[in-house]
Amino acid sequence: MEFFRAKKAFNLMGWVKPIFTFSLLVTIISFYLVFHKGFIYGIDFAGGTVVQVKYDKPVQIDVLREKLKNTQFASAGIQEFGSPEEIILRLQNTTADVTKDTAQQVTAALQGTGNFEIRRVDMVGPKVGKELQTQGILALSLSVLGILIYVAFRFEWRYGIAAIIALVHDVVITAGMVSLFNVEFDLTVLAALLTILGFSINDTIVIFDRIRETIRESKDAARYSMADIINESVTNTLSRTILTVATVFFVILTLFLFGGEIIHGFSFAMLIGVIFGAYSSIFVASPFLIWLGYDVAKAKAGYAEKARNRAEKERLRAQFEQGIV
Repeated sequence: MEFFRAKKAFNLMGWVKPIFTFSLLVTIISFYLVFHKGFIYGIDFAGGTVVQVKYDKPVQIDVLREKLKNTQFASAGIQEFGSPEEIILRLQNTTADVTKDTAQQVTAALQGTGNFEIRRVDMVGPKVGKELQTQGILALSLSVLGILIYVAFRFEWRYGIAAIIALVHDVVITAGMVSLFNVEFDLTVLAALLTILGFSINDTIVIFDRIRETIRESKDAARYSMADIINESVTNTLSRTILTVATVFFVILTLFLFGGEIIHGFSFAMLIGVIFGAYSSIFVASPFLIWLGYDVAKAKAGYAEKARNRAEKERLRAQFEQGIV
């Protein structure tokens, strides 16, 4: 199904300079946010104890703070969790004696604040949280490295470098927005970053594959500039890109609006990543093929040589099967 059928190629590469300048500025700001401002880490990475409490009516956080002032939970962070009736207690460290029932301790400390129930208690030690941080960084790094090897092997090294630059662009900007809007960075956000890698590289490979096919099938590709080839290839895949991005975007938007606090971080990161991942395939990855010196004439000659070699192998195989050779 096609969203629209373009009669001529759009001059998308003519918009590269202003759009890329904007993208570079946002990337620099995102780097600053990630390495200077940092993240608000969730219990998965920071360690500690999280207690989710559900009341039967709205509760005032100030009242709860006053109630906990003279208890072992005096230093707990308290915030609403999706609604005024539900709150989260956060402790920097896990309970010293893990054999004690934290739910019972919280229940006793909150007596007199209304009718409530303890919905969950999560504990993660500081050492485990640090290990999860390290493993998360390792997972992202190995994913990027694997994608670089795959794209470079399937196409050539210029395609691989261009794809990785676009992926780093997408992940850094998404992480920067997570930091800017104080979204809690937990395992769901890490999962979103890994998902964005897959979504972005998929769209990039579709465009790269179309570029390769355009060069291979064109009878006189050598007289066209790389910008012309990219314009034609992106225009031919634009309908598919719009449909794919729109479908994913509205699904993620629905999760963001109605999915609740549990997947708020995941859906927020995915919303940012889907938008930047779609346009980076066009305005970041594709222009880098030009800037890295990809030569259309040489590529066309290379494809022609491979086609001749393939035809020769098929001819020799046919002769062998017929007993001629």
